[in-house]
Amino acid sequence: MLVPLTNTPRDYAWGSTTLIAELEGRSPSGAPEAEVWFGDHPGHPARVPDGRTLGEWLASGDAPEGTPERLPYLLKILAASSSLSIQAHPSKEQAEAGFAREDADGVARDAGSRNYRDDNHKPEIIVAISDRFRALVGLRPLDQTRRLVATLGAGADPLRSRLTGEQDAEVLRAALRWALSEEARASLPDLVGAIRRANSEEFRQELDVLRRIADEFPGDGGLIVALLMNLVVLQRGEAVFAPAGVLHAYQDGLGVELMAASDNVLRGGLTPKHVDVEELMRVVDTTAGAVPLVEPHGAGELVRYDVGVPDFSLLRVDVNSGTTAPVGLIGPAIALCVAGDVSVAASGMELKLSAGQAVFVTGDPEVSISGTGEVFVAEPGR
Repeated sequence: MLVPLTNTPRDYAWGSTTLIAELEGRSPSGAPEAEVWFGDHPGHPARVPDGRTLGEWLASGDAPEGTPERLPYLLKILAASSSLSIQAHPSKEQAEAGFAREDADGVARDAGSRNYRDDNHKPEIIVAISDRFRALVGLRPLDQTRRLVATLGAGADPLRSRLTGEQDAEVLRAALRWALSEEARASLPDLVGAIRRANSEEFRQELDVLRRIADEFPGDGGLIVALLMNLVVLQRGEAVFAPAGVLHAYQDGLGVELMAASDNVLRGGLTPKHVDVEELMRVVDTTAGAVPLVEPHGAGELVRYDVGVPDFSLLRVDVNSGTTAPVGLIGPAIALCVAGDVSVAASGMELKLSAGQAVFVTGDPEVSISGTGEVFVAEPGR
């Protein structure tokens, strides 16, 4: 069964004013357009042709037998022109405990100070569909961060003094806690000046991102957190994965994002929203290392981005005129076209999609995609 899905862009301040409009082939609205959600998450559910939300449709009994009443994943188009908040997500166990604790403490589920809005984890993958997509993901190896800080001179002395020690994870944990303190914020003017004056070919792109963050988030200690993080520059088709506890903050570009269906976020700066330092420190993984890039597997029309979580799996399908790609499914799926014009067929039904359009597929073990274009297919994990 094929069910067309539609939704409107979310107008978060960090969103691009052009990227989603260009993808969909329409004139920009003039407002930031940050994300388009394709799923049943109650925060902004997609809608089916009769006007109901996808969640209402799933719960109505109109779906084929065996279709779950809730999807375990949420698929998005994400378009950033400035940094998202630095954030980490809890593990499943942490989410269940935190959600129960805040309920027991009487914290309203829509309160601005609430950390756990549900009891689920939120691992996520993002695949670049622009020529460049920049993101801060994970903590940079400490020897590299020390080299970066060395280029900043005396203006970085308060941070430099906190990067000494032999146990890298403990050094970084202490540095993160300090970065979000009032003492650290008092040191920001000198650090910002040092970042503006610095000149380093090795860290040229990192300094470019840090200068922009300093302009957009004056006085925010998240700048120091960002300085400790890996910068990754993805090209189209490349992907990065953020598992539980890994700090990340997308910077700019257009991507397809797929995550477990959750809204649990522990923030670490670059935001006017609630930052709970103590809870963040309980959740965050301070193990330093390389960016968790995702190596796609497959050949020809079908390429899979496997991250080994039970909630979701992501497949990219590239078709050319005259070719048809059969895609085997293991559960309810969403097919999202991001380039060209394609046809999606299942169980005698066929639906045409252009860039930015999506369809929900349920009750079918296989869907066929033809035409000329690029499609991402989200489904439960394998």
